[in-house]
Amino acid sequence: MPNKFFAGKTDVGLRRQNNEDVFLVSPEFDFCLAADGMGGAAAGEVASEIVARTALDIFSINPNRSEKDTLYRVQKAYHTANEKILEHVSAHPDHKGMGCTAELLAFFEDHFILGHIGDSRTYRLRNGELEQLTEDHTLVQQQFQEGLISEDEIRNHPMRHVIFRAVGIKEEVTIDLLKGKTHLADLFLLCSDGLSDMLEDEQIRDILCADTDLERKSENLIESAKAAGGIDNITVVLVAIP
Repeated sequence: MPNKFFAGKTDVGLRRQNNEDVFLVSPEFDFCLAADGMGGAAAGEVASEIVARTALDIFSINPNRSEKDTLYRVQKAYHTANEKILEHVSAHPDHKGMGCTAELLAFFEDHFILGHIGDSRTYRLRNGELEQLTEDHTLVQQQFQEGLISEDEIRNHPMRHVIFRAVGIKEEVTIDLLKGKTHLADLFLLCSDGLSDMLEDEQIRDILCADTDLERKSENLIESAKAAGGIDNITVVLVAIP
């Protein structure tokens, strides 16, 4: 399969003093990730960096991967990073409470495997239609599924940022895994909630569908999120299938 095209960009936004998001794109090792740190003064950015470094270490060994090996590496990246964050907190008690959400998208042949935890998201644009591939691990999403609140109530709910899954907050980490086949002209978007909280899916779709290169799409997504308020760090990663 021809080489994919990757792009990524992160921005502190308009309200935060520091950026706890981290992204990584690796055309060489055919994977990418976006991580959104949490914990504020408890060093959320450290957690995000640990996830990125751990994934790179794991995926840089023998890049020729089978499906089984790709799945193993995605899982190993999350579990190893979880252990490392807990070890860091044990050595630095003042960082208790740090952790991160994370999207990790890895490719093999003409397929992908996606790892997901938290309220960062992965979308896929295919034939002009935008699909959210992941499901937020949030209290409000759970309440919506249980019929306690409506879909319209989710976006402005006061508890919308309460998540029940993340890397580094429990001894055991539970991730969602998704496998699929890539199609010609697919476009994947990994993003932190600093983007998805600010823009409606239709706005995201319109920017992705515009006749611009990946770098410009990344910039336009971030600038649009900032124009809508930019209340959080904003991170986007794009992967185009040629």
